Amino acid sequence: MLVLGSFPGATSLARQQYYAHPQNAFWKILQAIWPSSPYITLADSYENRINWMLDKGIGLWDVYASCEREGSLDSAIREPQVNDLAELQRRCPELRLIAHNGGESFRHARHSRTLGLPVVRLPSTSPANASWSFERKLAAWREVVGLAGLL
Repeated sequence: MLVLGSFPGATSLARQQYYAHPQNAFWKILQAIWPSSPYITLADSYENRINWMLDKGIGLWDVYASCEREGSLDSAIREPQVNDLAELQRRCPELRLIAHNGGESFRHARHSRTLGLPVVRLPSTSPANASWSFERKLAAWREVVGLAGLL
């Protein structure tokens, strides 16, 4: 399963880590989906978290290869350049599902659908998506992880 975000926020860019903002629910959701699997915490090294996630069958990437943006809000993205999603199948032959993390990423689902894989929209894990509770986000993410056959 590949999770496609839009583009890393300011904190993630500064730390060179996906979903680095402490209020982003991404890592907490993954922990809640696999609570008994070698448990990770946000205190674990980023490398450990990434390896744990990859062992679960989840990869990360962005819809945008580059863009201009002040701050972290997707609504502030200007001049985006879309990544070459067609290259994914060659690089990831076992890819079974693409999950867009949030609306900005999902705006480009037409590109990911050309790969012939199931494509779904997940609720954004961003703290800006305050209209969804953690429990509601978790339920949606758990359903998609199950669809990908990763539970």
